[in-house]
Amino acid sequence: MEAKVSIIMGSMSDWPVMEKAAQFFEEMQIPFEVHALSAHRTPAQVEQFAKNASAKGIRVIIAAAGMAAHLPGVIASMTSLPVIGVPIKSSFDGLDALLAIVQMPPGIPVATVGVNGALNSAILAGQILSVADSELSKNMDVYKENLKKKVIQSNEELKQVSFKYKTN
Repeated sequence: MEAKVSIIMGSMSDWPVMEKAAQFFEEMQIPFEVHALSAHRTPAQVEQFAKNASAKGIRVIIAAAGMAAHLPGVIASMTSLPVIGVPIKSSFDGLDALLAIVQMPPGIPVATVGVNGALNSAILAGQILSVADSELSKNMDVYKENLKKKVIQSNEELKQVSFKYKTN
């Protein structure tokens, strides 16, 4: 089995957030790999990873980082693969990481999800991969339909909630 997605994070402290992406890939049967790489502490390893990811069969990279959050942009500068940035809440409620990831210079795009948005990063990666994979496309459609069903079910449950002044 060859990984199609790489989940990269600056350190193990990001894993509790990024594990949600791994769980989604597991559920959708998308082969993935996970690495801890730091743009500041292991720049040579980041460069080696980014420059070789495509040749290894990787099709999408998810890069999580907090604070200065350079990792997604550094990776994006070294590959033409799509990079999805996940800002990690560590200081300033994650706003510093969000701005660092989303404000990339022209020519070096990083798709960016919300702070701690690991699940959305995985869903976006799945959608990107599904363009060339009809089976995955069907699975993504089922996933989205199940989201819809959950909201409809919630609305039915709310009908059972009783208050004196509740009118529905």
